[in-house]
Amino acid sequence: MRVVVKVGSSTLTHPSTGLLNIRRMESLCKVLSDIKNEGHELILVSSGAIAMGMGKLGLKEKPQSLPGKQAVASIGQCELMYTYDKLFSQYNHTIGQVLLTNEDIEHRKENCINTIEKLLTFSCIPVINENDTISTSEIEIGDNDTLGAVVAKSIHANLYIILSDIDGLYTDDPTKNKDAQLISIVKTIDESILKLAGDSSSKVGTGGMITKLQAAQIVTKANCDMIIANGKNPEILYDIMENQFVGTLFQKEG
Repeated sequence: MRVVVKVGSSTLTHPSTGLLNIRRMESLCKVLSDIKNEGHELILVSSGAIAMGMGKLGLKEKPQSLPGKQAVASIGQCELMYTYDKLFSQYNHTIGQVLLTNEDIEHRKENCINTIEKLLTFSCIPVINENDTISTSEIEIGDNDTLGAVVAKSIHANLYIILSDIDGLYTDDPTKNKDAQLISIVKTIDESILKLAGDSSSKVGTGGMITKLQAAQIVTKANCDMIIANGKNPEILYDIMENQFVGTLFQKEG
């Protein structure tokens, strides 16, 4: 299969410090390498540049100004790619960085897709992030949930996986309602499903459940399934690839 995996800042970092969660990132790269060894094509959409920049600089809170966010992202992106390169190299896999802006998606989409396709031809793992250093709003595309969905749609992926800090879509906010139930399968994204979304609760992330549901709308209309699952244990990806029911599956239309 051709699979796009998106990991959020809250998955890659420790919530208390914003610093890199080394054990989790090592596990993520190991599992992804193993899945690729099975013959699947992988595209990794990774948040974390701003979060890692904050950790590198010892910042407790995300800068409020756009230049501040962009400077922190510039520092963090170097750290992020260095770490991915080092970890994937241990399993003899090569990565290629692809930084995108909203303008790239809208006006140079063919060039972007051609680059990703060529990286896959080279048996590389494209690592995609929004180009926070030059984007002008959130930071412009909105979040990497949407970016990953656009990429998955554009390259005709079979499956889009979002690893987050929540198990999936619930009937209510599970942090406020202990009786909230996990929804295993969503066949249609209607108003009743959209009403279940809330805002982002992570101080290092930008996306909330609403952006994930919007992402699901994009990919399911493009003949691609989507799964939201908890990224605290990256080995959950094995269960997903073996068609076990984990997280919330948004079934493709048709």
